[in-house]
Amino acid sequence: MSRADGRAFDELRPTTITPGFLKSAPSALIEIGATRVLCTAIVENGVPPWLRGQGRGWLTAEYGMLPASTGQRKPRDATRGKLDGRTVEIQRLIGRSLRAVVDLAELGENTLWVDCDVLEADGGTRCASITGAWVATHLALAAIGRTAALRDSIAAISVGMVDGNAVLDLPYEEDSRADVDMNIVMTGSDGLVEVQGTAEGTPFPRADLNHLLDLAGGGMKTLRAVQQAAIGSA
Repeated sequence: MSRADGRAFDELRPTTITPGFLKSAPSALIEIGATRVLCTAIVENGVPPWLRGQGRGWLTAEYGMLPASTGQRKPRDATRGKLDGRTVEIQRLIGRSLRAVVDLAELGENTLWVDCDVLEADGGTRCASITGAWVATHLALAAIGRTAALRDSIAAISVGMVDGNAVLDLPYEEDSRADVDMNIVMTGSDGLVEVQGTAEGTPFPRADLNHLLDLAGGGMKTLRAVQQAAIGSA
């Protein structure tokens, strides 16, 4: 098998993160192949009622896809009157992932709002959101002098089995027909935060799982380098 875009099985799509994409808020535009996500992070005074008076902060995330982000127009959630299940699941994943590396006690009684807006989708939008959101979070915390609240970095990558081969960073063309589809969230120190994996029809052996985890670990090294380059250039 050769991949449609000519990549090796263990090769990421071209990946860039542009810090400070917006002037109005700490932000990062992440581009992984044709997938583009704008991530922003804003710190506001105060915390939810159930956290008041405890001296610790809160971090929450929201995720959305612009109507023209895919080939077929996606109606805005606001016109439907509610979030769809996929949106809720992804924004909870983004929030959980970031909270795994943010010391909320160091944040003080402030709330960090992270927003991930998909401008264009070609597979891996949740992974791109997590990876870009960490950069935006770093920039927001640096702006208020609280980078000590960041215990580690966080990034995410997709892996899967396509035509019997383990592949890294699936675009939509591969993701839509993968036998196994998996999203891996890891810290900069290689700690696993979340593993979302599904066999599409046929169960897969433990050996394939180990192979996919190793494949994701290799891709993470590249993502971390891109994140650090973005932070260094901000």
